[in-house]
Amino acid sequence: MGQSLCAPVLSKETKSWQNENYSVAVSSMQGWRVHMEDAHMCLLELPSDPKAAYFSVFDGHGGTRVANHASRHLHEKIVQQSEYSRNDIKEAIRHAFLSMDAEMQSEMTSYSLNSLTPKIDSSVNSTSSSVVTTKGSVTETQNDKPTSFSVKIPNPGDELAGSTAIIVLLKDQMLYCGNAGDSRAVCSRRGVAEPLSADHKPTLRAEKERISAAGGWVDAKRVNGNLALSRAFGDFVFKRNPHQSAENQIVTANPDVFVRRLSVEDDEFIVLCCDGIWDVMTNQEVISFVRLRLSYGMLPSRVCEELMMRCLAPDCHTNGLGCDNMTVVLVCLLQGRPFSDLQRKCCRPCPAGPAADILSA
Repeated sequence: MGQSLCAPVLSKETKSWQNENYSVAVSSMQGWRVHMEDAHMCLLELPSDPKAAYFSVFDGHGGTRVANHASRHLHEKIVQQSEYSRNDIKEAIRHAFLSMDAEMQSEMTSYSLNSLTPKIDSSVNSTSSSVVTTKGSVTETQNDKPTSFSVKIPNPGDELAGSTAIIVLLKDQMLYCGNAGDSRAVCSRRGVAEPLSADHKPTLRAEKERISAAGGWVDAKRVNGNLALSRAFGDFVFKRNPHQSAENQIVTANPDVFVRRLSVEDDEFIVLCCDGIWDVMTNQEVISFVRLRLSYGMLPSRVCEELMMRCLAPDCHTNGLGCDNMTVVLVCLLQGRPFSDLQRKCCRPCPAGPAADILSA
């Protein structure tokens, strides 16, 4: 785990939005870590496609630049893909991940070769944000939004900087989830936790085979003994094999994309979190924790904050569990109905049995 403070930073960046289809909240907390490296983006409507909503979490490592850049621009990159206009959103998401990563790598390479002196905008960080209203929808953006990645690179050593990415795009009653890394999205279907993504760990057979074929190795459950995940934006030190495609590098930004149709009656809410949450609680524990509170009528923003406090370690003598940065995005699926209807649905018995309804303290 990363360096820790002597006491956790408990202040939270919390925001919430609502329209006829979604009630959304996000909360982030630095916790025990020396720096906050998470980023996120929540849009009730995509600026260029009002029929689509987009939610995402990015867990940075080695700095905030990769996570911040991806949070600001990945949704733009998705809708720019030709597949998006043909309604092949699954491929649009996959190509957008790879295209954005390639652009960042190209700009970093140009920086390294030319020894450029970058401008550093100290006003931008992973928690800096503003709120913009677009066509009745509230959209979170970042202040002083740069369009170039290279201007945020202070030295070539940042080839070790990277970020996970978990995104959910909702359009025309379809759910699309793109994932690279070990952040995670889970949906509550009548109280049963349905994973929308699978963690990319170096020890998985397919991941390990790709790593080895590209010239890497897995040691102590880490890529080359260093990186605890096998897919990510950035981490360009692991993307240098000229004989392999972007999809087949030691570390790749190639996402898995899960697709299914939403059910008005069965689907209740979606939770997107970084591993600061999932390392402490199981999928079902998180869903049950959130669902019980929504059944009581608790505001989504407070639910997010309580979930983070539930996962926070009392000290850092816990093998790192509960000591990471934490970000929670809660997407309540109203689907044209009032919030009280979601509350009603969350009161239904869980088909998984009584154990799934037990509240974690």
